Amino acid sequence: MSQAARNTASLYRIDRFDVPAAALEAFMERLRQVQQALDPQPGCLQNLVLAQPGDGGDTRVVTLVEWASAEAAADAKAVMQQRYAQEGFDPPAFMKRLGVRADFGAYRNA
Repeated sequence: MSQAARNTASLYRIDRFDVPAAALEAFMERLRQVQQALDPQPGCLQNLVLAQPGDGGDTRVVTLVEWASAEAAADAKAVMQQRYAQEGFDPPAFMKRLGVRADFGAYRNA
């Protein structure tokens, strides 16, 4: 598949998190686990975790995962939901407990 065709089909999952300083270590550890679980999933083309110091000691964390297609993204989401169910992990409750504010989005090339 050419680069142009790949980019047209790609789905980008871009999530932004505002993480309090006291929660950064626990939050980043969970993100590393998620990143390691997503990397080998079929259709995962790139998987980045980026951080930027914010105001008052908080850190802004952005994750960007490029999927080869919407179907690949949906399949990976199902895998992660099953994993969370097996672990008894509740992502919204985890973020609420840590005081993390999140903004989630899926994007395509314009």
